Amino acid sequence: MLYIDIDIHHGDGVELPFYHSNRVMTVSFHKYTGDFFPGTGKLDDNGAGLGKYFCLNVPLQDGIDDDMYLTVFKTVIGDTVTHFQPSSIVLQCGADSLGLDRLGAFNLSIAAHGECVNYVRTFGVPLLVGGGGGYTVKNESRCWAYETAVLVGADIPDTLPTTIYDAYFADSGWKLHPPLTGKVDNLNSPAGLQRITVSIREKLRYLGGAPSVAMREIPPGLEAWLAAEEAAAEVEEQEAEADASTSARPSRKRAAQNEFYAGDDDVDGDEDNGDGNGDGDGDGDGDGGAGDEMPPARRAPVRRSRGGYRRGTRRSSARGRPAAGGANKEEKEEEEEQAPDEAAAAATAAAAGAPTGAASEAIPVSTAPPPLQPSRASRSRRGNTRARTRPRAKEKEQLLQQQQQRQDSPPPPPPAEEEPSVSIAMEVDVEA
Repeated sequence: MLYIDIDIHHGDGVELPFYHSNRVMTVSFHKYTGDFFPGTGKLDDNGAGLGKYFCLNVPLQDGIDDDMYLTVFKTVIGDTVTHFQPSSIVLQCGADSLGLDRLGAFNLSIAAHGECVNYVRTFGVPLLVGGGGGYTVKNESRCWAYETAVLVGADIPDTLPTTIYDAYFADSGWKLHPPLTGKVDNLNSPAGLQRITVSIREKLRYLGGAPSVAMREIPPGLEAWLAAEEAAAEVEEQEAEADASTSARPSRKRAAQNEFYAGDDDVDGDEDNGDGNGDGDGDGDGDGGAGDEMPPARRAPVRRSRGGYRRGTRRSSARGRPAAGGANKEEKEEEEEQAPDEAAAAATAAAAGAPTGAASEAIPVSTAPPPLQPSRASRSRRGNTRARTRPRAKEKEQLLQQQQQRQDSPPPPPPAEEEPSVSIAMEVDVEA
């Protein structure tokens, strides 16, 4: 609902009950000097809480004329109806704003007062019109009779009909629109009235208004709210960055460029056989054994030497620890490497006809090939060198060829038996 008050006094009686409500909007056009009754209705009195800017006051000075009043009234009411879009309007038509009123100080004519009613009627919104103040009875009766004709759309003559109250209108010649203006000096300026209308338009923009109308200032209280929102957003962003940096921090120190690892960090080019650690044995522990399973947690990195041999000690089968078969891995490798040498020596002895077993220990085999020279030394874990017993591939091939040649050649003939010597006793006379 929109309540409009054109009484010369401030419409405080209706404004106060709806001062905190956004359902009823009040607009009051009145005289305001600070000491004129009731002493309220400043330009900045605009409601509070939910009713902020749903209360508008138009303070005016003495002597305002028809043109100024109608200009301000139509501007303010037109913008208010456009922004507020009321479903009904209540118009209070106090006649004490007319000229020559005993308490009023305006210079409005009855025609200008009635034009305000006619302008509100043109909006086509359900309208309730009421009376109000008025302390010059003959002018008050003329004004309300004329405004009733305006509301019903009737044209009435300027000459009053003959009634029992003709004595009250004899001084004006029984006219409906006597001259009422020009009796009080006009203290209102066009610049002051323009300042009032511009201020009210700015306040109406807070109600929403047309989408094309831009706001030139932030509503009260909104600036602090936006600052609080921005501060909260900055705190959340800093916390998110801190969480991201914590999660991205590595769990161990940065490794040197010449170190190699097994698992996800393996860069030494080992082929993966499905266990995910790149050791090529498929059992998940990197020791070549069988039956080992990948533990649920990630294993510690294992350093490797240049030759590919593992240097780490945090493996499932470390050096010196017995494997599943009960023997050390390196001992098995050495036994497998020495097996071809022992087999070759046994074959050579058999080809030469030498006895095997315990007898072979007493009879040296002269035809056995000379022992192979150890290959180049490899570095151990602690930097010491040890002779490698594994023969090279070329040396193995030569050894096998020699063994094949000895097997293909016929065995040497057995040595000829010497005839036993027979001693015969002979008697010989030897002369001295």
